[in-house]
Parts: sequence; structure tokens; C-alpha cells
Amino acid sequence: MTGPVQSPWPGEPEEVDLRPGLCSVTFRQLDVDRVIAAAVAAGLEGIEWGGDVHVPNGDRDRAREVAARCRDAGIGCPSYGSYLMAGASSPEDAVAAVDTCRALGASNLRVWTVWGVGPDADDTERRRVAEDLRVIADRAAAAGLTVSLEFHPGTLTATAESTVRLLGEVDRANLYTYWQPEPGAEPAAALAEYAAVAADCSHLHVFWWAADGTRLPLAAGEPVWRRVLGDDSERRWFGERWAFLEFVAGDDPAVLVREAEVLRRLVAEAGARR
Repeated sequence: MTGPVQSPWPGEPEEVDLRPGLCSVTFRQLDVDRVIAAAVAAGLEGIEWGGDVHVPNGDRDRAREVAARCRDAGIGCPSYGSYLMAGASSPEDAVAAVDTCRALGASNLRVWTVWGVGPDADDTERRRVAEDLRVIADRAAAAGLTVSLEFHPGTLTATAESTVRLLGEVDRANLYTYWQPEPGAEPAAALAEYAAVAADCSHLHVFWWAADGTRLPLAAGEPVWRRVLGDDSERRWFGERWAFLEFVAGDDPAVLVREAEVLRRLVAEAGARR
């Protein structure tokens, strides 16, 4: 039986601890035990498990099993990366995602907005997505969970402006957004986009890609990530904050060790500056 989920919402603000983690989708080709082993070998502290392969939406037994294996390895499960699509999901899908998140012991449910509906969507499409998000956020709030939007091209959250607008349209205190850089973005543009969502940002997906999707070493984006990870501007989020490494060159666990070394150093530097 799953114990109570410790959620950063609602409650009194406290100092935010930034921690380095891994997205399980980085290694879709590996089984759960090998993903955990890769995270441990890289010195990472938690895993955001994806609902596409490793912890399918609605499979609570699987979620409990993965949570137990993570506990045994000293790895946290702070967030469940569902592929719930606001604007294309059913209320039953939302119930299953919340239940799976709780079974995993995660306090945050990450969701998408429907693919193909971008920032230029008309008001009708935006309302449809916003209405779905209210249902999801309310269901999650009743279970003591936060909800965070995937910040991703091809969706309503492709830009900071559209994301902030959507958060206002949904108007739920437990709804936040992730942030990740657009592939190929100039550093100044990436930092401006982050700054626009910083007040509403929960966790981060960490990588550095060229415009054509080539996976570059994280060190190539170090100037941007140093600023983002060290940001101490005022935000709604409180409690633990995670920087999840997502995807590495060649899908190679050996590369993860190198990338995690950079991330852990940047996280440590950010903590030292606070």
C-alpha cells in the first residue's frame, strides 16, 4: 500500500533545494533496473519515470514495483512523466494518471497539451485544452499533487508567451510548467524564454541540442544552464526542484556519466551561490 505523497502544494514556502535527476525516456531501450543502475552510476538522485514505456499510465502495480526498486537503490521518484494530452484525453485517462503518479510515490504529474495545437490556435481550441487542464488539475489537487506542463514545440506550450497565457486561462494554483531550451536557440533567446516562465516553473528538462536535433554535449550550453540553474528569482513553486537530464548522444549510458558530471557541478555551483 502506497504511503502518503509529500507534495509541495499547498503549504508554506520554504527554501528550494535543486537536485539532479534523469528522465527515463532518455533510455527507452533499457529495462527499469538498467535505467536505475545508469542513474546511480552517474551520481543522479532521482528519476522522472515516463508513462510511454517504463511505467504505463494506469498500471499501478508496475508503478509500485518501480517505486520499490528505486527506494532500494536510494533513488527518488519526484515526478511522473505521463503522456496525458490535455485537449485529447478523457476524464478516465486523468484518473488513471493521478492514480499511477500516487502509486509511484511522486508528488508531481507532468502532462502535455494536445500535439499539433500550437500558440497560434484559435480561442475555441485554447478553451478545449484549458477545460481539460482544469479537470486534470482539480483531480490532482484532490490527491495532493501538483501538475506541470511539458514545455515543447508543436503544442500550446511551445513558447513562453503562450504558456503563461494558458496558465492564466486555466487558473489553478497547483498548475505549473517545466522549461527546456528550444533546439538551436541563441543563448539570449533561450534565457529570455526561461525568464518569462520562471515565476511559474517547477522542474527542468536539461539538454543542449543544435537546431537540426543533433545532441550536443551539455557543456556546450553551460553558460545558459549556469544562469537557469542559479536563478533565484521569486516563483510560486517551493519544495524540491529537479533538473532532469533528458536524452544523450547515441542513447549511451556511458555518455550519461559525462553529462551528469556537468549537471552535478552546475547544481553544486548554484547551491553555493545561494
